Amino acid sequence: MQLKTDLYIDGKWVKGDGTIPVIDPSNGEVIAEVATAGESQCDAAVAAADRAFVTWSKTAPRVRAEILRKAFELMIAESDHLAKLTSMENGKVFSDAKGEIAYAAEFFRWFSEEAVRTPGDFRMAPSGDKRILVTHQPIGVSLLITPWNFPAAMATRKIGPALAAGCTMILKPASETPLTALAIIDILERAGVPAGVVNLILPSKTGPMISKMLHDPRVRNLSFTGSTEVGRVLLKESADCVLRTSMELGGNAPFVVLADANIDDAVAGAMIAKMRNGGAACTAANRFIVAKSVAEEFTTKFAKAMGALKVAPGLEEGAQLGASVSIKERNKIAELVDASVAAGGKLELGGKTPEGAGAFYPATVISVTKENPILNHEVFGPVAPVVTFENDEEAIALANATEFGLISYVYSSDLKRAIKTAEAIESGMVAINRGVISDPAAPFGGFKQSGLGREGGFHGIHEFLETKYIGVEI
Repeated sequence: MQLKTDLYIDGKWVKGDGTIPVIDPSNGEVIAEVATAGESQCDAAVAAADRAFVTWSKTAPRVRAEILRKAFELMIAESDHLAKLTSMENGKVFSDAKGEIAYAAEFFRWFSEEAVRTPGDFRMAPSGDKRILVTHQPIGVSLLITPWNFPAAMATRKIGPALAAGCTMILKPASETPLTALAIIDILERAGVPAGVVNLILPSKTGPMISKMLHDPRVRNLSFTGSTEVGRVLLKESADCVLRTSMELGGNAPFVVLADANIDDAVAGAMIAKMRNGGAACTAANRFIVAKSVAEEFTTKFAKAMGALKVAPGLEEGAQLGASVSIKERNKIAELVDASVAAGGKLELGGKTPEGAGAFYPATVISVTKENPILNHEVFGPVAPVVTFENDEEAIALANATEFGLISYVYSSDLKRAIKTAEAIESGMVAINRGVISDPAAPFGGFKQSGLGREGGFHGIHEFLETKYIGVEI
């Protein structure tokens, strides 16, 4: 595998209208200069995808499946290289990066299997006058926009089902972390994806170029992962041409510790739910809602575990908490903590921006009241606010006191109680006595302003398929 820094359009690596630097956030050094796309390159990518759709949409599902399977095998074989690249440009520790690559590759394997198993329907109409035939067809050219926090997994979670469904696509990765996406495109090329089926661009003028593509009649689908704020803008843009949209947006995940929970298990789960990826995940536990009777024990043990983490550059041996993706992102975290303390939050651990180079922020635990402003924000970093409750009803009310509803966590020794709580919480996913439940074989998505549609599972491929009904006279 060679480091790729050019755009990928119509099966060729091409120069753009300029370059942007990719920065290692742990030391501020430039890793590479990556090509940016001007209007002509963006138009060429759409045209290539449109041309390729004619053939790719009719390619046998087994052929698509074998290409995806080959891409999975290449990703696994080259996982160390990919993880190193991801750690360098994103700042996450190598162990997190290695876990992400394994997770990302699974989307290629899962959708290689789903490519040949998309069901239809054939039955008699209730009136008896015809047969109802229902089939599925690829929706068309899809624009895929991915964030910086999981540059591999967020790409494969979209590319995998799109390829399996028979769609062609234009991938626009985050400008902070394009190298991982470029490496995945290189793998897909070597796996046998035909020219034009997958294209990668990095627009030099992101907003105008994305808007232009969304208003291009050849583009029929948008799959976006990112902030709710940007998602709202893209939904408005997509409405003009009534595009199909899939939106995986922000979260504000509650981690509910009921009074009967095993506290040691809850702390262990909290460390995974909060600190996976350094807290920079839409699925990261964001609000720790703990029964008052066990709050002191939980907070003490949690702060001790958080304080034991080794903060270091991602590729340093033994590193457990790396840098944020940029100084700008690190400063956002610091501002939220400062505002929380100013509003009465009590620091149990951390809370001070370290001196020196690198976008580092320490593991931080804050005891807060339910009015504290940090509870209203998605903290994309290693910060854990803890708030207490008196009874289960209050815990559920606190968990639901947000416009988001992506994922929730519930800890209890009583499964019936835990399931009852999980059903009452307004979120698309709930983990019971587990710190992570993301799985390529399960539907990923949220309620409320956390998004639209589902990725992964049996549902994921349908985001790239149109349902067609044919009435048959027999």
